[in-house]
Amino acid sequence: MSIPLPLTTDRLTLRTYLPSDMQALLAYYSDPEVARYLLDDPWTQQYAEQQMEQQLTRTGLDCESRSLAVVVEHQGAVIGDLAIWLNDDTGQKAEIGWVFSPQAAGKGFAAEAAAALIDAAFTHHDLHRIEAQMDARNDASARLCKRLGMQREAHLRENWWMKGEWTSTLVYGVLASER
Repeated sequence: MSIPLPLTTDRLTLRTYLPSDMQALLAYYSDPEVARYLLDDPWTQQYAEQQMEQQLTRTGLDCESRSLAVVVEHQGAVIGDLAIWLNDDTGQKAEIGWVFSPQAAGKGFAAEAAAALIDAAFTHHDLHRIEAQMDARNDASARLCKRLGMQREAHLRENWWMKGEWTSTLVYGVLASER
């Protein structure tokens, strides 16, 4: 069963991407501080167009992409985005990721949005676990994982070559039985 969209919380709406979202996403993905811990460099206009094409196809865990990408709106403005994707052959294990505009930081929006998506994924799919992986220097994402009730499961030291340096990865996870 698909996650019913849009998802709404007290303050937010989570919905699939629209082509008209590109400029709002480009505004924060082009920020070097936002891109610091992401796999990609800051977005250019051309790269944003390529990413939009890809994100528009990520419409559900039960579709061909085996992934769902949503934008997060607050009062009609795009303030962030989340994605969840199946990451094994059983279809019972997924990974989640998020990126938010710096202007949205410190207001609890990321926790509210991620909790809604995690709860919906566990409710509407036969998932056993959801995990999040991040650059070990990304303190904000690690704190968010803790707020979401995720357990830190691993610290992989210098396991990823990214942007000209070896970086370390933190892995957090939550089980369906823990929600």
